[in-house]
Amino acid sequence: MKRGKNHSWGQAHKVDWNDPELESLLQKSKNESWQLDNRENHSPQEVTIHLADGSGEIKDATLVWQRDEVMVIQAASLLQTGQRVQVERRFGDGLQIFNGVVVESRLGRRDDDEANGVHVHWLQAVE
Repeated sequence: MKRGKNHSWGQAHKVDWNDPELESLLQKSKNESWQLDNRENHSPQEVTIHLADGSGEIKDATLVWQRDEVMVIQAASLLQTGQRVQVERRFGDGLQIFNGVVVESRLGRRDDDEANGVHVHWLQAVE
Protein backbone atom coordinates (compact mmCIF):
# COMPACT_ATOMS: atom_id res chain seq x y z
CA MET A 1 0.00 0.00 0.00
CA LYS A 2 1.07 3.54 -0.65
CA ARG A 3 1.29 5.82 2.35
CA GLY A 4 1.32 9.53 2.95
CA LYS A 5 -1.23 10.73 0.39
CA ASN A 6 -3.24 13.77 1.32
CA HIS A 7 -6.87 13.01 0.45
CA SER A 8 -9.41 15.81 0.33
CA TRP A 9 -12.79 14.47 1.40
CA GLY A 10 -15.81 16.04 -0.20
CA GLN A 11 -13.92 18.39 -2.51
CA ALA A 12 -16.46 20.51 -4.42
CA HIS A 13 -16.63 20.77 -8.21
CA LYS A 14 -18.52 23.43 -10.14
CA VAL A 15 -21.59 22.10 -11.90
CA ASP A 16 -23.72 23.99 -14.40
CA TRP A 17 -27.15 22.72 -13.39
CA ASN A 18 -28.71 24.59 -16.33
CA ASP A 19 -26.64 22.68 -18.92
CA PRO A 20 -29.22 21.16 -21.34
CA GLU A 21 -27.34 17.84 -21.48
CA LEU A 22 -27.32 17.58 -17.70
CA GLU A 23 -31.00 18.52 -17.48
CA SER A 24 -31.79 15.81 -20.06
CA LEU A 25 -29.79 13.21 -18.13
CA LEU A 26 -31.42 14.13 -14.82
CA GLN A 27 -34.88 13.95 -16.36
CA LYS A 28 -34.07 10.57 -17.91
CA SER A 29 -32.86 9.29 -14.53
CA LYS A 30 -36.19 10.27 -12.95
CA ASN A 31 -38.27 8.72 -15.74
CA GLU A 32 -36.35 5.43 -15.71
CA SER A 33 -35.95 5.26 -11.89
CA TRP A 34 -32.17 5.12 -12.06
CA GLN A 35 -30.33 4.72 -8.80
CA LEU A 36 -26.78 5.83 -8.12
CA ASP A 37 -25.36 3.54 -5.48
CA ASN A 38 -21.63 3.17 -4.90
CA ARG A 39 -22.11 0.45 -2.29
CA GLU A 40 -23.27 -2.02 -4.95
CA ASN A 41 -20.09 -1.76 -7.07
CA HIS A 42 -18.31 -4.31 -4.88
CA SER A 43 -19.60 -7.55 -3.45
CA PRO A 44 -20.28 -7.00 0.26
CA GLN A 45 -18.06 -9.08 2.54
CA GLU A 46 -18.45 -9.79 6.23
CA VAL A 47 -15.56 -8.42 8.33
CA THR A 48 -14.66 -8.06 11.99
CA ILE A 49 -13.65 -4.74 13.53
CA HIS A 50 -11.33 -4.59 16.54
CA LEU A 51 -11.29 -1.25 18.34
CA ALA A 52 -7.74 -0.09 19.00
CA ASP A 53 -8.65 1.82 22.17
CA GLY A 54 -7.64 -1.07 24.41
CA SER A 55 -11.24 -2.01 25.23
CA GLY A 56 -10.93 -5.27 23.31
CA GLU A 57 -14.35 -4.58 21.81
CA ILE A 58 -15.12 -6.50 18.62
CA LYS A 59 -17.88 -5.55 16.16
CA ASP A 60 -19.27 -7.32 13.14
CA ALA A 61 -19.50 -5.24 9.97
CA THR A 62 -19.73 -5.46 6.20
CA LEU A 63 -17.02 -4.25 3.83
CA VAL A 64 -18.79 -2.50 0.97
CA TRP A 65 -15.91 -0.79 -0.85
CA GLN A 66 -12.12 -0.74 -0.77
CA ARG A 67 -9.39 0.81 -2.86
CA ASP A 68 -5.74 1.42 -2.02
CA GLU A 69 -5.73 3.13 1.37
CA VAL A 70 -9.48 3.63 1.83
CA MET A 71 -12.14 1.24 3.07
CA VAL A 72 -15.88 1.81 3.46
CA ILE A 73 -17.75 -0.41 5.90
CA GLN A 74 -21.25 -0.49 7.28
CA ALA A 75 -22.14 -1.63 10.77
CA ALA A 76 -24.96 -1.54 13.29
CA SER A 77 -23.14 0.96 15.50
CA LEU A 78 -21.46 4.32 15.20
CA LEU A 79 -17.67 4.56 15.29
CA GLN A 80 -16.04 7.78 16.50
CA THR A 81 -14.18 9.98 14.02
CA GLY A 82 -10.46 9.65 14.70
CA GLN A 83 -10.86 6.22 16.28
CA ARG A 84 -8.22 3.65 15.26
CA VAL A 85 -9.52 0.26 14.19
CA GLN A 86 -8.26 -3.02 12.83
CA VAL A 87 -10.45 -4.71 10.22
CA GLU A 88 -10.07 -8.44 9.59
CA ARG A 89 -11.44 -10.10 6.50
CA ARG A 90 -11.14 -13.58 5.08
CA PHE A 91 -9.00 -13.70 1.97
CA GLY A 92 -8.75 -17.18 0.47
CA ASP A 93 -7.54 -19.47 3.24
CA GLY A 94 -6.01 -16.62 5.20
CA LEU A 95 -6.91 -13.46 7.00
CA GLN A 96 -6.20 -9.95 5.68
CA ILE A 97 -5.68 -7.15 8.21
CA PHE A 98 -6.42 -3.46 7.51
CA ASN A 99 -5.29 -0.93 10.12
CA GLY A 100 -7.13 2.34 9.78
CA VAL A 101 -8.55 5.44 11.35
CA VAL A 102 -12.18 6.52 11.02
CA VAL A 103 -12.34 9.70 8.91
CA GLU A 104 -16.14 9.86 8.69
CA SER A 105 -18.93 7.97 10.39
CA ARG A 106 -22.65 8.61 9.95
CA LEU A 107 -26.05 7.01 9.79
CA GLY A 108 -26.73 5.57 6.33
CA ARG A 109 -28.85 7.71 4.01
CA ARG A 110 -30.81 5.02 2.20
CA ASP A 111 -34.49 4.64 3.01
CA ASP A 112 -33.95 1.36 4.83
CA ASP A 113 -30.68 2.34 6.56
CA GLU A 114 -32.29 4.34 9.36
CA ALA A 115 -34.91 1.66 9.99
CA ASN A 116 -32.18 -1.01 10.18
CA GLY A 117 -29.70 1.12 12.15
CA VAL A 118 -27.02 0.98 9.44
CA HIS A 119 -24.03 3.28 9.96
CA VAL A 120 -21.51 3.93 7.17
CA HIS A 121 -17.82 4.45 8.02
CA TRP A 122 -14.92 5.67 5.86
CA LEU A 123 -11.53 4.40 7.01
CA GLN A 124 -8.09 5.68 5.99
CA ALA A 125 -5.16 3.26 6.21
CA VAL A 126 -2.54 3.90 8.90
CA GLU A 127 0.60 2.04 9.88
